[in-house]
Amino acid sequence: MGEPRDEFAEAAAPARRALVREVEAAGELADPAWRAAFAHVPRHRFVPYYYVSGTGGYERLWAGDPDPGRRDRWLRGAYEDTAIATRVRDGELVSSASQPSLMALMLRALDVRDGDDVLEIGAGTGYHAALLCHRLGDAHVTTVDLDEEIAETARTHLAAAGYRPAVVAADGARGCPAHAPYDRIVATCAVPSVPYPWLAQSRPGALVLAPLSTGLVLLRVDDRTHAEGRFLATSAYFVALRGVAARAPRHGPGGDEGFRFLWGLSGEVLDRREALSLWLRERRPERERFGVTVSGDRQWAWLDDPGGPYAWPLPAAA
Repeated sequence: MGEPRDEFAEAAAPARRALVREVEAAGELADPAWRAAFAHVPRHRFVPYYYVSGTGGYERLWAGDPDPGRRDRWLRGAYEDTAIATRVRDGELVSSASQPSLMALMLRALDVRDGDDVLEIGAGTGYHAALLCHRLGDAHVTTVDLDEEIAETARTHLAAAGYRPAVVAADGARGCPAHAPYDRIVATCAVPSVPYPWLAQSRPGALVLAPLSTGLVLLRVDDRTHAEGRFLATSAYFVALRGVAARAPRHGPGGDEGFRFLWGLSGEVLDRREALSLWLRERRPERERFGVTVSGDRQWAWLDDPGGPYAWPLPAAA
């Protein structure tokens, strides 16, 4: 049975080409395989409706709006290089589609190879999984979401666009042992620490990419209980992981973005004044100077050196 007809395919094509050019200009689509994925996967099919914030709260834009002008707004917005709010409950954002250029950066950092098996934590709309499927093939992609409704919606979007990876409704902090082991694990939701099941379900040498504080940490897995890596240069803000590892992020109000990252990373060890003093003393350290180590039942964040003087235990992981 074929995919449902896409009535917006023709109108969306130039918008998608423009998005690809914009992301490419940002330097994130140097790999032809990822460029092809972004050029092929129709993002609008994964966001048939979404929300834009306004003075009175969120406004809903959708593909079926009877007003042609509002339909055009919906389609244009689907191909802007920006994050899109896709699910709002009681005025609170619970799911979103990430900014395409940030997706491209994360996919580049994952350094996938043909034949790699990838676990995605946080199915969202299914668009990120579709990009992975286009690059690797459906059989190599598993995506997990705690919310059954979100998982089912992602599955429906993926099927409509011609992709059929494993979509599992489960707690992402527990991974997905049924399809393990994995060569790459990528989270599209913020975590307070690295869930141990992710390492246990990884092959030696696997990469794990996850949002932590307001950054993205890239870990290389040595074995089931050991991994280490540094943060990427970019800032990153994601909806928090829910489930057994849920914990409110500690970003702090206002201030320099680099300081907010350090303060969020230092957890309960440093108060705001101590964190600020360290940040200034170390001459406003860039994110790449920070890293995370997981060793046995301990894990900690650090500045410059895993065994150096500046290290902070991360919250107990799932």
